[in-house]
Amino acid sequence: MLEGTKLKSILTLSCPRCHKGDFFEGHPYKMTTMGTLKKRCAHCHQKFEIETGFYQGSYYVSYGLGVGLFVAVVILNFIGRDTVTPASLMISFLIALFFLMPLVYALSKIIWANFFITYDERFNNRQLISSNNDSRT
Repeated sequence: MLEGTKLKSILTLSCPRCHKGDFFEGHPYKMTTMGTLKKRCAHCHQKFEIETGFYQGSYYVSYGLGVGLFVAVVILNFIGRDTVTPASLMISFLIALFFLMPLVYALSKIIWANFFITYDERFNNRQLISSNNDSRT
């Protein structure tokens, strides 16, 4: 159902072009490979580091995700507590941010990549990749 959508690539942390290969070296919470991108997709050979500093733009996405997280924490605090103080909001947000930061970091990079790399169903076919010279760009 989600095949061919950017949402599938984002939710599965997979290659934006073929949705088959992994985007990251490991799981976002694996400390040794946290946030490390693969150089290329193992399936379609899409280069993930498009240019030097390409992922600096993902900081804007990370900021947006952080604001969304803060709003969610505020809403949950007002729903779940009788009295909400600024200190309790800040502590709740810092705890949530501490545990969700690796995921926010990974999501911001994959969302940023999906802005610029589009899905191409032709790259689901392995035979096309070996015969197509421009697929390595």
